Amino acid sequence: MKKLFDLFLTFAKIGAITFGGGYAMLPILQREIVENKKWGTEEELADYYAIGQCTPGVIAVNVGTFIGRKIAGNIGGIVATLGVVFPSIIIITLLAGVIEYYSSLEWVTHAFAGIRVCVCVLIFNAVLKLLKKAVIDFKTLAIYLIIVFCSINFDISPVIFVVASGVAGILLKLGVRG
Repeated sequence: MKKLFDLFLTFAKIGAITFGGGYAMLPILQREIVENKKWGTEEELADYYAIGQCTPGVIAVNVGTFIGRKIAGNIGGIVATLGVVFPSIIIITLLAGVIEYYSSLEWVTHAFAGIRVCVCVLIFNAVLKLLKKAVIDFKTLAIYLIIVFCSINFDISPVIFVVASGVAGILLKLGVRG
């Protein structure tokens, strides 16, 4: 029961202090899950994040479900998922009644513009941390550069990128050239 309570509180904290969605949660997930709680490695978190992008739903919720299930089985997955969404449900419910009135205020508009910039920096920092762990040799660098090029130049589903990268990783590790 203590483990479930810890899962709920950890993911509720992540859900409560993160603005900007799943990508902005990555540095906080990394710090809490990998560094503080030691519930997973950076590689596992990157894998969960990649899988979370390929499955329906919010990325942070999916990652919470994976981590919770790893730590405490199916009930742990449910508890972690509830922890992630609980703060948002409360905050959105409270804001829904007043957002129309306050959203037109100039200082609110400027505050959200500043928050968006900060979220970009948080995402960039998370990407750099993941990049250091993911690009470990020439082969992974080649996969990375090809995916970056394709994502900038073509309108392709992220699922295709993840599947193609997975296949490329398998083929390169097996030594198959293609």
